[in-house]
Amino acid sequence: MGTGTASTNSAKPGMRESLIAAAFQLFLERGYEQTTVDDIVRTAGVGRRSFFRYFPSKEDVVFPDHEQCLADMTEFLAASEDTDDPIGRVCDAARLVMRMYAENPTFSVQRYRLTREVAGLRTYELSVVWRYEKTLGDYLRTRYADRRDGTLRANVAAAGVVAAHNHALRHWLRSGGEGDPLAEVDRALEFVRDTWSPDGRPQGAAAGEETEDVVVVITKRSTPMWRVVREVESSIGGS
Repeated sequence: MGTGTASTNSAKPGMRESLIAAAFQLFLERGYEQTTVDDIVRTAGVGRRSFFRYFPSKEDVVFPDHEQCLADMTEFLAASEDTDDPIGRVCDAARLVMRMYAENPTFSVQRYRLTREVAGLRTYELSVVWRYEKTLGDYLRTRYADRRDGTLRANVAAAGVVAAHNHALRHWLRSGGEGDPLAEVDRALEFVRDTWSPDGRPQGAAAGEETEDVVVVITKRSTPMWRVVREVESSIGGS
């Protein structure tokens, strides 16, 4: 997925994929810093204009699918109903990102390793993560607009969803793409959903679980401890 539009004809995706393949071939053979855009287009057998038609910069060819994934996420959230659980909805939106990675495990692992080696790509990746988090946060801020703590709740929840997703993603990528990444992200996101109830309160309170009583005793500093203890026991017994 990338920056192409829906009107792109059938020949263009082939050229785009050729550019991506050529770029990663060279990145693996020579290194990212040693590879130029001219090297990439020469290997792909196209001109520089063709490269920049798809990718604004060399960094963008490393992350060719995030623009479309962000668009898909935005559309998915915009299509939600008022009756949808906001936390559940943003968790489902995060799964779209994991599915993108899971579609091509080899490419995803290669990109992960490359990003770990190149500081500039790590910075670029952080900017992409921020955009995902902002997209989730924007949706939650709208859903929590009638709450006094709506902005704080939305920001914390969005950050939590992104952190859970990235925890599962990194674990899968570090393993070399082994196992089921969708199952891993499900477990991580379930932790987020278990932490917050549908109405956004901590799970224990939302489920109606019994909470512990807090007893406050006001007494003089000179009061003997035995009397303080007796007053506490009396208060508990009468509650």
